Amino acid sequence: MKLFKRLELGENMLYTLVWVAIFLIPFMNAQLMSEHTVNFNNVIISWGKVAPYFIIFIVNNNILAPRLLINHRYWLYAISLLVMIFSIFGAIEIFDFRYWQSDILLRNKASFTDLEWYWNVLIGVLMSGANSMIKLYYRTIETDRRMALLEKQNIETQMKYLMYQINPHFLMNTLNNIHAMIDFDTDMAKRSVMELSHMLRHVLYDSGEETTSLDKEVEFLHSYIELMRVRFDDDVDINFNTPDIKLCRKINMPPLLLIVLVENAFKHGISYNNKSFITVNITVDNNELSCIVANSRHTSQATGHSGIGLNNITKRLDILFGNRYSLSIDDTDANVYIVELIIPINDK
Repeated sequence: MKLFKRLELGENMLYTLVWVAIFLIPFMNAQLMSEHTVNFNNVIISWGKVAPYFIIFIVNNNILAPRLLINHRYWLYAISLLVMIFSIFGAIEIFDFRYWQSDILLRNKASFTDLEWYWNVLIGVLMSGANSMIKLYYRTIETDRRMALLEKQNIETQMKYLMYQINPHFLMNTLNNIHAMIDFDTDMAKRSVMELSHMLRHVLYDSGEETTSLDKEVEFLHSYIELMRVRFDDDVDINFNTPDIKLCRKINMPPLLLIVLVENAFKHGISYNNKSFITVNITVDNNELSCIVANSRHTSQATGHSGIGLNNITKRLDILFGNRYSLSIDDTDANVYIVELIIPINDK
């Protein structure tokens, strides 16, 4: 995360240095002309002539390029950029004092620019193009480094997940529960074996891909939750809410991302002496996936449980999404612990 922030800082520093130099040109010209005092009226006039280009840069750098060009919406970006440039310089041509001011001296002072409108448009396009090329260059560097880190992180995540996430203790308890059910509830034992089989299949095969469909993740979470229902019987109130399965099939997301939140809830939110609950709500809206996991808190968990699991998922989220995700924890209620994750998603 710090690496990507340094790249963004370097890009912003470059822009800042360029524009500071541009706005200092009137003062430099005064020194070159050996003027004893700087005519601030001329400085303001010079800045007024630069202002349209600065506005074009601000809009292109902060709105058009990040939202359209970076997201590969090239035609919409080109049209929006041209409309903005023509609108700005068209408005200047309409309101420019040169066309109706009788005093020749005031004409030049009141004018934003001394160039014809088509030269202004051309310079605006070239400046925006240079700005976009620099932004794409820095984004390419960021993407290459992010992909290298992500590839390394994926390998480490898969290995660690296979080694630790489906831990022997959980498997032992699950198998013991299934063994105990065989004599008095054969159907439940069979269903539990199938749920465990679905989980292991997803971990062994689907987790090796860069992305998986939301319906597979939901099925994986459902299998895990159903096994936990068997383990805790009716002692825990468990609610699991997901979007429509047809919608889930259209959504892509990184595999094994949500299970950490659910596991943490079961690990820290269950008490054998008090009434406990687990609630998992997954929703999809405006190209974002939200997963809210709430669990009961007891005396032993009063300080919360943002441990190794959440720390690891934060590192992975940084690599996957940069600053385009949100992971928040609400532990203000002494009886409830809530974790909310919001990530961007892509349709198939």
